[in-house]
Amino acid sequence: MSDTFDSDIFNLAPTAMWIEDFSAVKALFDAWRAQGVTDIRAFLKEDKDRVAQCSRRIEVLAVNRKTLELFEADDIDHLRANLSTIFRGDMLETHVIELAKLFDGELGFESTTSNYTISGRRLDIQLRGTVMPGYEASLGKLLLTTEDITAREDARRAEAVQRRHAEGIFEYSPVSLWIEDFSRIKLLIEDIRERGITDFRTFMDVHPEFVRQCMSEIRVIDVNRATLDLFCAAERDQLLHRLSDIFRDDMEKPFREQLMELWNGNLFHHREVVNYALDGTVRHILLHFSVFPGHELDWSRVQVALTDITARKKAEAYLEYLGKHDVLTKLYNRAFYADEINRLERKSLRPVSAIIFDLNGLKEANDQLGHDAGDALLRRFGEILNGAVAQPNHACRIGGDEFAVLMPGADAKAAATMAETISELLKINNQFYSSAPLRMSFGSATSEDGETIESVIRRADVLMYEHKRAYYEANGAGGVAEKRRARRAT
Repeated sequence: MSDTFDSDIFNLAPTAMWIEDFSAVKALFDAWRAQGVTDIRAFLKEDKDRVAQCSRRIEVLAVNRKTLELFEADDIDHLRANLSTIFRGDMLETHVIELAKLFDGELGFESTTSNYTISGRRLDIQLRGTVMPGYEASLGKLLLTTEDITAREDARRAEAVQRRHAEGIFEYSPVSLWIEDFSRIKLLIEDIRERGITDFRTFMDVHPEFVRQCMSEIRVIDVNRATLDLFCAAERDQLLHRLSDIFRDDMEKPFREQLMELWNGNLFHHREVVNYALDGTVRHILLHFSVFPGHELDWSRVQVALTDITARKKAEAYLEYLGKHDVLTKLYNRAFYADEINRLERKSLRPVSAIIFDLNGLKEANDQLGHDAGDALLRRFGEILNGAVAQPNHACRIGGDEFAVLMPGADAKAAATMAETISELLKINNQFYSSAPLRMSFGSATSEDGETIESVIRRADVLMYEHKRAYYEANGAGGVAEKRRARRAT
């Protein structure tokens, strides 16, 4: 070896180096060619034993100290005795590439593969091989270097694992996540500052087109699966092509506030917004906005997390509804009625009219037919009032069988018209329930100058009782009305 290679340099080289004899492999190549083999890659992959056959024909002539150290060998004989331990596993896959290059007449090759130390520790190897001068025809001597790149590959694999972990968190997060680019919005806002604008809110009021321009400059980079589910999108492209169906109507107002936050340097903020799914249904959203670390200067990477609070909003709305409505009749309840009286008392709007109703015979229906029958009568009367009364007027259930209609700004004529309308609707309703007709008594009153709302209601209540007395006297049950009045008086 000394005639062609400086043994001192070879042994002192910091990279593992091998001198190997591939002449027996060359003879095998010639035999295969004689058999008509032209596509050596396909030929070797067809039968992996052919690759092993080539490997067994390679003779290790010399190695340097770094090689013995890397593969934990005492000497070259120790190394040769353990070549089957060193060269195994997935190395055979890359060995095909090396053999194919030599078969095709190339004088060098390079690949990334894996070897193993004699103790079994896996090594990632950058393998380079070249035919030494004078051995091009016989392949009698090849110089190979095996650079240990395990640390680099471990770092690459760790980075890949971390990336897949981060991608998995993003993709499978139960919260809708958007990665967006706000860099163009950053430039637009900076341009406004450079123009000397200091009152940004007033500027947006005067120039609403600026807000719309900013909205159009948002670039969506990616969304996760929860986003597709939230907005009823079959795929990402469908969602991105229909963003105008999602962000519409009242979105401009909260976006103005978002721009105001960014103007003030708040790169992390949240607020409630309303979006729409692609099927048109409303989505109440809690939006969390954050600029990614490292992108504070250009806003080119922004995460928007959307939490669906639609169910919560519906529950809140229902609780608010229950606080103001009677569940059985769907009319406003007594608590709302009391608040509305106080509100009307404070307002200067006059006149105010009130109509007080009382169902006739409800107690008898409950006693004789059961409370389900009585509840059915109450529901029917609630439907009648809901059909007749609209804002600014309000229909309320204020007791078991007592109801009131409050009419701000309505004179006596308007109140009479309302009472007549309700009476006509009651007659129509009774045509469908001839076996259980509704009967009512009512009294109506309109405020006079300086009169309190409470006084108006008392006058309407007195008239309702007079109407009720007349009804019971006409139907031979005069004592019933007196008993009911006495019960109310208590």
